[in-house]
This record gives sequence, structure tokens and C-alpha cells, in this order.
Amino acid sequence: MLEVYPILCRVGRMDNYSYLIRDKASNISAIIDPSEAKPIIDKCQELGIAPQYILNTHHHYDHTDANLEIKEKYGAKVVGNIKDSSRIPGFDIGVEAGKSFMLGESKAEIIDASAHTQGHILWYFPQDKILFTGDTLFNLCVGGLFEGSVAEMFEALQKIKALPDDVVFYPGHEYTLYAARDALAYLPQSAALKNYILKAQQRLSQGLPVAPVSLGEEKQCNPYLMAATLADLTNLLQ
Repeated sequence: MLEVYPILCRVGRMDNYSYLIRDKASNISAIIDPSEAKPIIDKCQELGIAPQYILNTHHHYDHTDANLEIKEKYGAKVVGNIKDSSRIPGFDIGVEAGKSFMLGESKAEIIDASAHTQGHILWYFPQDKILFTGDTLFNLCVGGLFEGSVAEMFEALQKIKALPDDVVFYPGHEYTLYAARDALAYLPQSAALKNYILKAQQRLSQGLPVAPVSLGEEKQCNPYLMAATLADLTNLLQ
């Protein structure tokens, strides 16, 4: 069983999410996309966890800035796409798309999602039905295309859409209420979307992250996931 603890970083600026995850059976733990050291270290101290790994989705600084400090403090090994080894600070262990990585007894499948950046990967834990999407999929929107094409983003989204509806996902930023405005403009009559936004507002008002949300719900409410063709996605991203 995988335990997940969201950690909001760069609050009020970029609103990144890092995640402290722990395989309960083995007590092996990791930080996903360490954005800012202090809140991560505070959460680790609160829970009495010393992470053994750092798992990166991509190389952008707001997802890797705390790699070296977390690595130095805990002796954690930095894991990322082998193709991004030169761009991820403190890189130790390379993974490849289509293969897997074991966090204790929890298996992560590595999914290529090159689009936001080249070499961006998703970390998917099928036994727990948990997906970490970095800057590929956010609540009600998707990440910008810094290094890839619309066609590559479309391909990445098809991979996400192919996963079971009861998989829940954890994104790399808290952008829900910003994205909600565009989603409502696209789906003004959607009762599912209005309910989604209401739940998001309630959670955020309580200081809680919107995630996790099931992919089934996201597929009903996220216009970018609803894009049936490359042309549809192109229109949305213009």
C-alpha cells in the first residue's frame, strides 16, 4: 500500500505540489518533484520519515530545486528519466519509459509523456491506482508546451485516458480554480463540472489540495482530456 502526503511549495507564487510517498509494507519512501526544501523537510520531520529516493517527472527547476538539499540531508538517490540525466540535479538512477521502478514493494510503471518537456515521465503505481502527472495533466487543464508539440501532448493524454477510471491522479501544481474559468466557458451546462468546482472550492477553503481526483471524473470535466482529435486539442491550446 502506498501512502501519499501532498506538500504545497512556492505558496502564492507557483503553487507547486511535491509529494512524500511511502510504501507501507517496506517503509521505503520518496519525494516526488522536490520543489522547495523547507516545507518538505518539515513534513518529513512531522511524520518521522527519512526519504530514500527522489523521483522526478522532468527537469524544470520548480520540480528539482530541492533535489540537492534533500539528497544531502537524507542521502536520498535521485531517480529520473535516463534521457534527462544531464538536466536533473543530483541524478543517480535512470529509468526508461515502458519499464518499472520498485519503491519497496510498490511498483511504479514509467510512462513517457514528452510534450511539456522532452523526457517528461509519469509515475504510475497500478496496484494502488495512483498516477503522478507532473506538468502534463492538471486539474481541469494541461501543462504548457515548452519543448514539445501539440501532437506529442495529444499522444500523452491518450495514454492517460487509457488508464482505468478509478485511478486517481496527483498533479504538479494547484491550478484548479484558474483552469475552472476556461473549463466552464467550454462546458457551461455541465453539472459534473460545476460539482467538481464546488468540491474543489470547499477543499481549498479548508486548506486541502484538490487532488486526488479520479481519472473518470477528470475525463468528464477536463476539456483537454475530452479532446477527441488532434484538431480539437489544437483549438483548445490556441
